Amino acid sequence: MTSIGELNERSLHRALKERYAVAGSETERVIDGFVTDVVAGGRIVEIQTGSFGPLRNKLLRLLDTHPVTLVHPVARDRYLVKVGDDPALPPTRRRSPKHGSVFDVFSALVSIPSLLAHPNLTLEVVMTVEEEVRAPRKRRHWRRDWSRVDRRLVDVVETHTITSTADLFALVDARLPETFTTTDIAAAMQSTRNLAQKAAFCFREGGVIEICGKDGNALVYRRVT
Repeated sequence: MTSIGELNERSLHRALKERYAVAGSETERVIDGFVTDVVAGGRIVEIQTGSFGPLRNKLLRLLDTHPVTLVHPVARDRYLVKVGDDPALPPTRRRSPKHGSVFDVFSALVSIPSLLAHPNLTLEVVMTVEEEVRAPRKRRHWRRDWSRVDRRLVDVVETHTITSTADLFALVDARLPETFTTTDIAAAMQSTRNLAQKAAFCFREGGVIEICGKDGNALVYRRVT
């Protein structure tokens, strides 16, 4: 059996599982040798806070016989909570200047882009307000090194329901020229070039764009009609 397991799940995963566990649903039910997060009305809900790669085999098996909703949280707003070595001292809390967007899902989706075409799969990108809990790991010279130990759900802002790669491309399509590079995709998503490269890969695997040339070392894309 494959599962995070209730003893090992983090706060964010647990909070989202409780949110999706509507009346009459089951949690931690074993289906085809895999422990599922939530089963409601015949639909399986799988919550994944990180990369989708570890879920590949599980999804391939479950999608053959069940509709699956894959839930991925993205922190639109984040508060950084630092817990020190001394338990008598209260933790510090400050708002991060960084903000997430629905396009951050490409960092997770890049490991299984073709699965989004499966008719039984629905992707829900849940935009959240979160607390990121950090604890001291060790000192490097004079500088304290902190590591993330937990993510806590504060609020759910909105949910984007994605049923195909075309749904994701539609979010940037109007802001792209007739032919474009990953620089154009990054500008349309207001993201980094690295994330735009992952998006371009997902769009190609999803059959919504194709390579039509090169501009120096950069690939040039166009829409697939």
